[in-house]
Amino acid sequence: MAQTKTGPSAPQDAAEAAHIEEEVAYLAKRHRISPAIVREIIRRIGSHERSAVEREIRKGMARR
Repeated sequence: MAQTKTGPSAPQDAAEAAHIEEEVAYLAKRHRISPAIVREIIRRIGSHERSAVEREIRKGMARR
């Protein structure tokens, strides 16, 4: 059975998730790539810092 988060950390996690999704949408639009690609990069590098994600996007674009 799946557990759901409750208590004081749940709203903070929801706010953080919304912030990450805003970053994903911004980066996808700025670099003209799919939001799914941005999410995959975030998952692969393990960080959602904008500079780190943009560095990985540039590496990928250089390979094309």
